[in-house]
Amino acid sequence: MSAPTLDRPAAPDERALQEHFDATIAADKRIEPRDWMPEGYRTGLIRQIAQHAHSEIIGMQPEGDWLLAAPSLRRKAILLAKVQDEAGHGMYLYSAAETLGADRADLTDKLIERKQKYSSIFNYPTLTFADVGVIGWLVDGAAICNQVPLCRSSYGPYARAMIRVCKEESFHQRQGFELLMTMMRGTEAQRAMVQDAVDRWWWPSLMMFGPPDVDSPNSAQSMAWGVKRHGNDELRQRFVDMTVPQAAVLGVTLPDPELALDPATGRYRFGPIDWSELKAVIAGNGPCNDERIARRRAARDGNAWVTEAATVYAAKRTQEHAS
Repeated sequence: MSAPTLDRPAAPDERALQEHFDATIAADKRIEPRDWMPEGYRTGLIRQIAQHAHSEIIGMQPEGDWLLAAPSLRRKAILLAKVQDEAGHGMYLYSAAETLGADRADLTDKLIERKQKYSSIFNYPTLTFADVGVIGWLVDGAAICNQVPLCRSSYGPYARAMIRVCKEESFHQRQGFELLMTMMRGTEAQRAMVQDAVDRWWWPSLMMFGPPDVDSPNSAQSMAWGVKRHGNDELRQRFVDMTVPQAAVLGVTLPDPELALDPATGRYRFGPIDWSELKAVIAGNGPCNDERIARRRAARDGNAWVTEAATVYAAKRTQEHAS
């Protein structure tokens, strides 16, 4: 369906409009869809929100693989509800992107054509059911660290969408932790399964926050505009500080021999991250990149008739209201 046409105010004096925009950002107030905004702000937001939306939709795949193999009806219901939540998150975010003039179908096409990105974390396979719990604990935990500050983003529709997203992500994180705690109280084989999953997901979870700030091309400008509130390095450190005590409660070992509390700062030092792996995954060479995109393409093409029918229906309803 086409994005709604936005009536933007005329710009007789762009300098005055820029000054008003800058003053709004400086006062920590919200920019709304009908407000004037610099083109860089608009395009940067579309890029960030689209990547976020794509990540929610692609993120349904790794856990969705276990819907038919969940060990109990209760676990199946929990997992199904979570996957449905992720679909909803994607829809909220695509709607936020549409308020900037983006077209939802065009964003999907760009994802499939690999012209837009999604989170690197979803290019790793879920080998056992313990991975479902670790995704909830680590991946959603990292998402919470990254996304809670976005509830105060300078762009109103994005900030408001994130309030509900973060509430549901917090619930997902607790669900994942509860699943792992149950497995850690089980058999030796189950405990080994959890530890193996932690070993495989720990470093990719740290990479979720993006490259170091000095190597991040968009982070500084995004913070200057109030879209982001913290740099990648600070968010990554917050995640480590939050997660280490939780790992101790679970009884798992985080796979980093250099992980240690710094008594001077009260924060945890951690070892070097293999950024070459992140670059390879982002470039399309991760374990599941091709599979994830192929499934998304099949979903788009296989359901094209639904999109067409919905578009025709929406046009008819619009015509009826206008007459």
